[in-house]
Amino acid sequence: MAFRATPGRTPPGPAPGMPSASFPSPQAPMPGPRGLEEEEEDEEPAEIHLCVLWSSGYLGIAYYDTSDSTVHFMPDAPDHESLKLLQRVLDEINPQSVITSAKQDETMARFLGKLASQEQREPKRPEIVLLPSVDFGPEISKQRLLSGNYSFIPESMTATEKTLFLSSVIPFDCVLTVRALGGLLKFLSRRRVGVELEDYNVSVPILGFKKFVLTHLVSIDQDTYSVLQIFKSESHPSVYKVASGLKEGLSLFGILNRCRSKWGQKLLRLWFTRPTQELRELNSRLDVIQFFLMPQNLDTAQMMHRLLSHIKNVPLILKRMKLSHTKVSDWQVLYKAPSAPLSWGHLPWLSVLQTVYSALGLRDACRSLPQSIQLFRDIAQEFSDDLHHVASLIGKVVNFEESLAENRFTVLPNIDPEIDSKKRRLMGLPSFLTEVAQKELENLDARIPSCSVIYIPLIGFLLSIPRLPFMVETSDFEIEGLDFMFLSEDKLHYRSTRTKELDALLGDLHCEIRDQETLLTYQLSPDQETLLMYQLQCQVLARASVLTRVLDLASRLDVLLALASAARDYGYSRPHYSPRIHGVRIKNGRHPLMELCARTFVPNSTDCGGDQGRVKVITGPNSSGKSIYLKQVGLITFMALVGSFVPAEAAEIGIIDAIFTRIHSCESISLGLSTFMIDLNQVAKAVNNATQKSLVLIDEFGKGTNTVDGLALLAAVLRHWLALGPSCPHIFVATNFLSLVQLQLLPQGPLVQYLTMETCEDGDDLVFFYQLCQGVASASHASYTAAQAGLPDQLIARGKEVSDLIRSGKPIKPVNELLRRNQMENCQALVTKFLKLDLEDPTLDLGIFMSQEVLPAATTIL
Repeated sequence: MAFRATPGRTPPGPAPGMPSASFPSPQAPMPGPRGLEEEEEDEEPAEIHLCVLWSSGYLGIAYYDTSDSTVHFMPDAPDHESLKLLQRVLDEINPQSVITSAKQDETMARFLGKLASQEQREPKRPEIVLLPSVDFGPEISKQRLLSGNYSFIPESMTATEKTLFLSSVIPFDCVLTVRALGGLLKFLSRRRVGVELEDYNVSVPILGFKKFVLTHLVSIDQDTYSVLQIFKSESHPSVYKVASGLKEGLSLFGILNRCRSKWGQKLLRLWFTRPTQELRELNSRLDVIQFFLMPQNLDTAQMMHRLLSHIKNVPLILKRMKLSHTKVSDWQVLYKAPSAPLSWGHLPWLSVLQTVYSALGLRDACRSLPQSIQLFRDIAQEFSDDLHHVASLIGKVVNFEESLAENRFTVLPNIDPEIDSKKRRLMGLPSFLTEVAQKELENLDARIPSCSVIYIPLIGFLLSIPRLPFMVETSDFEIEGLDFMFLSEDKLHYRSTRTKELDALLGDLHCEIRDQETLLTYQLSPDQETLLMYQLQCQVLARASVLTRVLDLASRLDVLLALASAARDYGYSRPHYSPRIHGVRIKNGRHPLMELCARTFVPNSTDCGGDQGRVKVITGPNSSGKSIYLKQVGLITFMALVGSFVPAEAAEIGIIDAIFTRIHSCESISLGLSTFMIDLNQVAKAVNNATQKSLVLIDEFGKGTNTVDGLALLAAVLRHWLALGPSCPHIFVATNFLSLVQLQLLPQGPLVQYLTMETCEDGDDLVFFYQLCQGVASASHASYTAAQAGLPDQLIARGKEVSDLIRSGKPIKPVNELLRRNQMENCQALVTKFLKLDLEDPTLDLGIFMSQEVLPAATTIL
């Protein structure tokens, strides 16, 4: 696997198919053959310096390549605790140094220590550079990025313009990435990489910022995840669970997540955040789903789903064992005798439920399934007999019933004779202590009616007598020959000679048994002695790799069973992958969420798999289904790229390296950007990074500003892509700018295809067919949509009248009827005031009334 641009081996500028957001300086004239050879000989070896941060399961990565003086960054990406994604990045770019914060958790520290000790690493081990954590602060890193001296930004730009420019290139909403970029710039400034011999006022050259993804990963930003409703978090409706966080709302993840285990859900979410182009991996997932969709395999799928619900949090249990914090419930998770034996034909009668029991059941089931499917073969082979050993080991030692009753670790009988002897003595204590109490009572004052000898763990044996009426003060508690200890519930507790002898003879039995069970030695075979309960943990930890592998494979099986269940219920079909085409071909596709909410859903086909019609301009009335169609194309493509069946009769997916969208403005006060600026940033990402293998979905771009300016921007963006010819991305544009077609703002040619959503006018009604067809809409029919929204008829009629006047270029005049109505209202008000006058009132001044009331009203009327 390789990056899109192999560092140190490509000339300046993006490699073919490389999503680029760089702005290189003007290139020098191309040297001749001889000059090129001399330049290659004089070129210094490329150096790559990588900065990485790891926090809360996410990675922020940025690196500087001296071969092209470019900073590359990868937006915040989820990674496993084993840091497989980071290892994959290191394997691809072979950095000379790895920069990170000196304040790191144990996972990253262990990974870096192992990396530094790899002497065999090619070409050599990277230098580990630790910078103070303050150098990675979010705000200081952001300011360092914004204040940098970059040659690709014109000096004439103001600070505000520079900020807006960089915000279209760098994902400032990815906190870890911004921190990694800030730390990388600090390192470059401190080390003066590439400018060691220059004057100190010469800064490290940075000719561009480029977003990078691994070759087989499809680039999708957070805006796309949001507008396509791939994930959607909502507040929990229960008041008791509001504080616990959010729940998944109506989303693609929500309808496909039928996983029975927590780790299956985590893996499904990881697949959703890492759609891939790796056809071998995608087809291996689809093979498993297709197998479970066969009617004859339904029972097997349901049985496996039941077993997967017992796969528990193995890593947490192993961590507790390592820290010696194991709970009784943790042992029970690893082993629990089933209340009712289960048998499936050839499967053995297993005595282990939950994790180990379920793993063995899955293994035996997979051994009877076709071994041509990789996942079944892996489970059958890698769920080894070590699982039986773990189950047997726990079952021979742990007494679950007594452990749960006492809430501590206890062992079964006949494991250790000494423990059994002490337990028998502890069980026989009540009758023995009754005899001791009778002897003690004979030596006490006759006024004391009764006494008892009790045993309290950690304190020992005590003589307990009731408090008598004359025992008022503390001095009254003193009894000759007894040592007073304490008063509790009108019972006086003393130490006597006999209780002291019992302490010396029997000791603290309860604590001794508990300690000895914790440090138990027991015999499993004549020649093998196993140590302690601690060693029981060590035995399990020694097979931790098997349990971890159980979790990995079981999670994968859980995800694929969930996808198969959803495909069965929703009528999905298997997509096919074709590396020969760039784009997608979909027959009768459906929106996976909308079809669940609508009474009827009209499917639509898509064909953007060749050089014809790479830019599809979709027009149609409001509410005709344009936006749904765009999201439908994006969701079907996404589902195919995570290895899921898709809602369509058939789908052929070509090579897709990224999905970009401008569908919905994700507004936020914290961004400090206007709605239109947010729209522009989304389009800028697509313009700067989309390749001929990218899918771009644009809905109503340009509506956030002046109509003419918005139309001009939309036309300019589309013409920019059309100028690329066959290298143009696959673009779907939904718009109500009918002037884009009427004024012929786009060049004519095979790259552009005009589509519309079919409608039919039935009198004053507009009938939507929601069917995509060739052509251009004749009108937006905004008045019909306004009527559906409940606007008054007179407003709608006036709106249509003004719209017609604008189209015909005629002046817009006030409405005469409205003017007459206003005049009548003013006249009526004046007459009412006049009739209310008292003409016999000596204080009435008609002149003042005429000047203050009549003349202003008359002026308004006229």
